[in-house]
Amino acid sequence: MRHILSLLMDNEAGALSRVAGLFSARSFNIESLTVAPTEDPKVSRMTIVTSGSDAIIEQIMKQVNKLVDVVKVVDLNESRHIERELMLIKIAAKKTNRAEIKRMVDIFRGRIIDVTENSFTIEMTGKGEKLDAFIETIEDGLILEVVRSGISGISRGDKAIQS
Repeated sequence: MRHILSLLMDNEAGALSRVAGLFSARSFNIESLTVAPTEDPKVSRMTIVTSGSDAIIEQIMKQVNKLVDVVKVVDLNESRHIERELMLIKIAAKKTNRAEIKRMVDIFRGRIIDVTENSFTIEMTGKGEKLDAFIETIEDGLILEVVRSGISGISRGDKAIQS
């Protein structure tokens, strides 16, 4: 089962490397990883998406909690949460298909953020399934480039991860 782990950690050089190294040393796979400072510049928030049984996820969380840099770790799957991913996608857009591409972008609530004579660059956010569905609607051979951020997640409601 896929799990989204949210970590608060010290914003110090090498902290990301230690967490990734822990996963690597124990042969745990990281499907996606995002990290950035929080409102407190001394603390970063890392979101890791991984898969495994409940026992494996529990083992991962215990190991991550032992790292000196980690302040707190939470499995977002244990409660209601919101998850989003950002995608930038560059699509070949000739005069003959521009209107259709614009229509698809509107349907999927994306934004065209760059236009050239031969291409559109589109920004889209949402669950991974939505982004995958958009990619599937694009005609073969038109996708020039895709960049995805990986998942960011947060608990719903008043619940907050505090250091």
